[in-house]
Amino acid sequence: MNALTLFIKKSIATTDSNTRSGLGLLFLRFFGSFALIRTHGWPKLMDLEGTMAHIPDPTGFGPTFSAYYAIFANVFCALLVMLGLFTRWASFAVISITLSGLFIVHAADPAKVQDTPLIYSIVFIALIILGSGKYSLDAIIEKKINQ
Repeated sequence: MNALTLFIKKSIATTDSNTRSGLGLLFLRFFGSFALIRTHGWPKLMDLEGTMAHIPDPTGFGPTFSAYYAIFANVFCALLVMLGLFTRWASFAVISITLSGLFIVHAADPAKVQDTPLIYSIVFIALIILGSGKYSLDAIIEKKINQ
């Protein structure tokens, strides 16, 4: 039995709601962040010149700021969320990008285009509300502080 199968069986079998919610938040954090980095962050980071040439500037701070902020949110902050470190703050940076994409950049686009920033916004807003969960660096730090 491989590790993933064992993890899934133990997750489903447990009756401890704290463990189940912790595993659910770990899953949401990890895969939401992974998808954001893979699809939006890494390509921007690997083609910085192209990113600056095509990225919208919805706030009026300039394309350079917008490109660097998008990379910061979509790579660095997503990595922090994945690790469960400063999860709420990092998620706030991510949703500032996703909501500006939804309500400013893609406001006139069809729902098929708007669904991507909407789904990312939902995931990261849920993480702001719920926090990083039991299996996170935030939880380890909090535990150390409260000892």
